[in-house]
Amino acid sequence: MSDRTTPRKPSEPPSRRTFLKRSAAGLVGGTLAAALGSARMAHAAGDDTIRVGLVGCGGRGNGAAVNAANADPGMRLVALADIFEDQLEHSRAVLSQQLGEKFAVDRDHLFSGFDAYKKLIDSDVDVVLLATPPHFRPAHLAAAVDAGKHVFCEKPVAVDPTGVNSVLATCDRAAEKKLSLVSGLCWRYDEGVRQTMAQIKEGALGDIVAVQENYLTGTLWHRGRNPAWSEMEYQIRNWLYFTWLSGDHIVEQHVHSLDKALWLMDDKPPLRCVGLGGRQVRTGEEWGNIFDHFSVCYEWAGGVKVFAYTRQMSGCAGDVDDYVLGTKGRAQVLKYRIDGEKPWRFRGESPSMYDAEHRELFASIRNGTPINNGRYMSYATMMAIIGREACYTGQTITWEEAMRSMQDLTPPKYEWGDTPVPEVAVPGVTKFA
Repeated sequence: MSDRTTPRKPSEPPSRRTFLKRSAAGLVGGTLAAALGSARMAHAAGDDTIRVGLVGCGGRGNGAAVNAANADPGMRLVALADIFEDQLEHSRAVLSQQLGEKFAVDRDHLFSGFDAYKKLIDSDVDVVLLATPPHFRPAHLAAAVDAGKHVFCEKPVAVDPTGVNSVLATCDRAAEKKLSLVSGLCWRYDEGVRQTMAQIKEGALGDIVAVQENYLTGTLWHRGRNPAWSEMEYQIRNWLYFTWLSGDHIVEQHVHSLDKALWLMDDKPPLRCVGLGGRQVRTGEEWGNIFDHFSVCYEWAGGVKVFAYTRQMSGCAGDVDDYVLGTKGRAQVLKYRIDGEKPWRFRGESPSMYDAEHRELFASIRNGTPINNGRYMSYATMMAIIGREACYTGQTITWEEAMRSMQDLTPPKYEWGDTPVPEVAVPGVTKFA
């Protein structure tokens, strides 16, 4: 909420807090309003500090806080929120060491519990970093935007169509409020990938015929089971392995690859997809209800197909890259390489894409030129969801029916206690709502 300051006497020092709380009504139609909109522009009051709050204090959240600190000299981390108090304290200890003077979180700005995000958003922050398990993203994003905060929003943005549609509506509100909303789909901020994509879009490959997206990798962490934990706590602490929390690894991880395919298709969604997948290796109850491999074929208008493969298994061949086949050549996007009639390599520097996301976010706030990554981050997430559902059900899933779907994976209630253990999908039996 960037607001107009009232005239002051020459001797009166500028007050950042006063500036942020003024009504914006008098700015409508003015030059400052045009530049700032409803954005919170702390530095315009004479104090160039941008106050940042982190929601979700796991590894990715801590990493996002460090990237934000690297990105802007005037950034200060002033609030932390997490469901778990022990996670909160761990993050406080780690980040206070890593951020130095940019860590400015006092005890009154440590929030825990299911409603911790609300308390953080209601505190005096300008930017919110959202890095909780993906299930919570739609509600957290809506609360941040409705409160007039700029947002860094980790991927994916939802785990079901209901969540995606909520996020799309929230992103529209962010645009109306002239708030910046930057996505954690980090390859969009990698300089080498940007230059490679630009070459492809300028015709270096001719017409795109097909794309192969590989995210073939090993397994990730597991926190184990503590007898003191309720079933709800166990699932949230091991959120990767429950579809209602992570969306499954095709949504949580492979979304990066699918986003690049969407980018190649000018951010236009596919018509339909069909796929197969299952649990071959991770079959025990500790692995929740997710699959360990997916293979999906997406089809666009005009007949272009994307063949997407993802696997989380130890001891198997790995490959993470994007292979683009065109009428005049082929490209490996993550190798920054094009072969064919117009061979090309990117030889320049490619600074950290994780820092770049935040540099561009803070620059947009300071310059009054909002960024809104909302549509593509929502569409990439929905691509991953329809791929998952095609594999879970064994059916062809169309984009249209997914956008109309009422599927909502939210549990009956949020509280520490018993909660249903989700069933593993069975293709040919499981239905898409």
